[in-house]
Amino acid sequence: MHLDTGAGPAPLVLGLGCERGAPSDEVIRLAEQALAAARLDRHSLSCIASLDSRATEPALMAAAAHFAVPFRLFTAATLEAVTPRLENPSDIVFALTGCHGVAEAAALAAAGKAGALIVPKIKSAHATAAIAGGAFVESTQDVVVGRGQNESASSHSDSAHVTSEIAP
Repeated sequence: MHLDTGAGPAPLVLGLGCERGAPSDEVIRLAEQALAAARLDRHSLSCIASLDSRATEPALMAAAAHFAVPFRLFTAATLEAVTPRLENPSDIVFALTGCHGVAEAAALAAAGKAGALIVPKIKSAHATAAIAGGAFVESTQDVVVGRGQNESASSHSDSAHVTSEIAP
């Protein structure tokens, strides 16, 4: 569970969206570009966030493993609820996913109500990325991606965790 304790800097969240089958190297490169745009170090990331329908998307799991951070997932309804805070809402994305944005919305949802966009959506051929800062919303589930069920995440620095938000 991730909660803002009020201590230390606000967590930074990398929101990612991608087409199914997007190349992992492209998604990671785009994420690195988003960090560079804000002059942020990769170690400043607290998590990667996306739409729950991308839970098993290899490129997103590879990005979480690359940055060694949890991978948090949100429903389309949760992402749609932050639409008024998006800088780049898209009717096309809404028609495909049920929410007006994935990268910006996931970053904002994970950053919490006080979160704000630091890097608005940037695009590559097959993916989108955005960065937000703020306070984590509470979550109830951490699942290790890419490891056996009996292996613990703490014993593997290259593990990624999937976290789902509490459904309203």
